[in-house]
Amino acid sequence: MRRVMVVDDEENIRLVLKTFLRRQGYEVEVAGNGEEALEMVETFGPDFIITDVRMPKLGGLDLLGTLKAKGDEATVIVMSAYGNVDLALEAMQAGAYDYVQKPFKNEEVLLTLRKAEERERLKRENRALRQEVLKESNFENMLAKSGAMQKVFRTIDKVADFKTTALITGESGVGKELVARALHHRSDRKDKPFVAVNCGAIPENLLESELFGHKRGAFTDANADRAGLFEQADGGTLFLDEIGELPLPLQVKLLRVLQEETVRRIGDVKDTEVDVRITAATHRDLSAEVEAGRFREDLFYRINVMHIPVPPLRERREDIGLLIDHFIERNNNRLGTSIRGLTPEARRILMSYAWPGNVRELENTIERAMVLAESETLTEADLPERIREARDPIRLQLESGELSIKKTARIIEEVLIRRALTQTKGNRTRASQLLEISHRALLYKIKDYEIDL
Repeated sequence: MRRVMVVDDEENIRLVLKTFLRRQGYEVEVAGNGEEALEMVETFGPDFIITDVRMPKLGGLDLLGTLKAKGDEATVIVMSAYGNVDLALEAMQAGAYDYVQKPFKNEEVLLTLRKAEERERLKRENRALRQEVLKESNFENMLAKSGAMQKVFRTIDKVADFKTTALITGESGVGKELVARALHHRSDRKDKPFVAVNCGAIPENLLESELFGHKRGAFTDANADRAGLFEQADGGTLFLDEIGELPLPLQVKLLRVLQEETVRRIGDVKDTEVDVRITAATHRDLSAEVEAGRFREDLFYRINVMHIPVPPLRERREDIGLLIDHFIERNNNRLGTSIRGLTPEARRILMSYAWPGNVRELENTIERAMVLAESETLTEADLPERIREARDPIRLQLESGELSIKKTARIIEEVLIRRALTQTKGNRTRASQLLEISHRALLYKIKDYEIDL
């Protein structure tokens, strides 16, 4: 049974609505002002709150604000006399679902309540569908439904159990370490260590000791024997991130480890056998680095046995919406926020942006917007200026140097469809006429491009 709380300082209105709504099958409680309502909310747990705007002690607007601040999910419907319509509209801007104007007929209140119930039902169904999509699209903490990423997932499954060295390439922020971790967790080494090191983040004079370890007294400050990362990863996986930053002298030693499967600590006279699966990653073009003499050719061929390229986010735009919803839900849980989604314009901007920083940039952008948001829905104003100003996906595509007619045509087509729908205020029949395509074709493309109306 759905629970309704009626909040009004007029006893007659409380009694009439309580009697009427109970007859309609609702469980109903009443309160004479906002303060009483707040005391009862904790114990009664209403699904819906019907409240007057103007009341002594604590009015409807203040009640609404307090409920929102506490994260209460009850749907609020406000009641207002003729002269208080502006206050009712202000309440709706603050998060109320709808308002009814006094004097009202009981059927008006019931109709508004039924519509609110239907909206809540649809929201629950949408949440369930989103959860199902997230579940189906989740591969070892990577969310994607695009063909390009599904190919990456299939490759991971095929090679995970082999000790073959894998080279993961892609721009900064695409999730290369997540791919390396997926290779490990999908392999028979999953119960052994996964050890990651950024070859560009450790000073050259310390990197050798970090990788291979050292004996006590091998150099100043070597006060005890220390196992290197290769030994720490024995039986598992060692992930060498940004391997293109590895100095040439250490490239020689790494090649020796890969060939002989032994390591020698600095200052030691004997080798130690290690069973380590090597995965490496870089955002550099290692072929060009080899040509320039900055990377050894023999090491390049040794680590590039299995090449796994991770596509940038701009080449898999169908994943952007999925990631946006995931980051909103995750940040709501982590930050204690209550963001319910984005306006269509804000989503369109995010979907069309080029994302040079890829998934990491998108994640940071969503978190920033959620922290700064002044309502439960992210708007265009909540987005960084650089993203708001970079709105023209056609210009970005042409400036990117991409020569694929197929990809460029899709971008142009999506832009034109969005413009037509905006111009016709969502009238799909009229939009299909402007686009000179059939109504059925437009519906298919709206679904294909995930366009929110």
